[in-house]
Amino acid sequence: MENKVLATINGREITQNDLNVNISRFPREKQSQFYNEEGRKQLLEQMISFELIYNEALENGVEEDEQYLAQLELAKKELLTQTAINNLLSEVKVSEDEVKDYYEVNKDMFVASETVTAKHILVDSKEKAVDIKAEIEGGKSFEEAAQEYSSCPSKAEGGNLGSFSKGQMVPEFEEAAFNLEIGVVSEAVETQFGFHLIKVEDKEEGNAKSFDEVKDRISNNILQERQNFKFMSTTDDLKKRYKVEMFI
Repeated sequence: MENKVLATINGREITQNDLNVNISRFPREKQSQFYNEEGRKQLLEQMISFELIYNEALENGVEEDEQYLAQLELAKKELLTQTAINNLLSEVKVSEDEVKDYYEVNKDMFVASETVTAKHILVDSKEKAVDIKAEIEGGKSFEEAAQEYSSCPSKAEGGNLGSFSKGQMVPEFEEAAFNLEIGVVSEAVETQFGFHLIKVEDKEEGNAKSFDEVKDRISNNILQERQNFKFMSTTDDLKKRYKVEMFI
């Protein structure tokens, strides 16, 4: 594709590629404003303004300004340091065999938790819970009963609590839910919140995640750990070469 010249300022060209590079520097969600002709024209005007100010700065000797020179030195130091760190960390590698070995030794770390999908009705007394269960056994739907009687905000969705794993609910509720058969309404279960009737809609057994599912996460974790070690060990060695004094 032709790299079209969009403007010239004092002999310096601004091309289509320059404009595209400038657009790419914006956050992705804001780049769409430059997809139309008006947006691109406004950005080009801004680029021209910057180029004009740059030319005037050169003409007025701003390159010799003390503030500019101090900022330039700071930027140079930061860029040089970051480049050196990037070069240092790029030496750290993780092989696929190492990732596989880690997975095999630590399979128990990559197990999806057992989950339960349940609904409940929350009331303030055991007697009320018993009466409501009798209505459900008499033909009333659990969801209708939840909307009518439950004091939990989930009543608006028929008592639906969604899916949860162990450790997310209070112990008494959790024990009852994970031991309940699918589709069966529990007896009244007392917790610190009141008395619950629970109905389990679905259960998912815990199962080990495959190597392909977790290999990227393992690789990244090992890489980060090794890079941290590389960085710390290098700076420790450098402390022996360069004098370091701390006063706090």
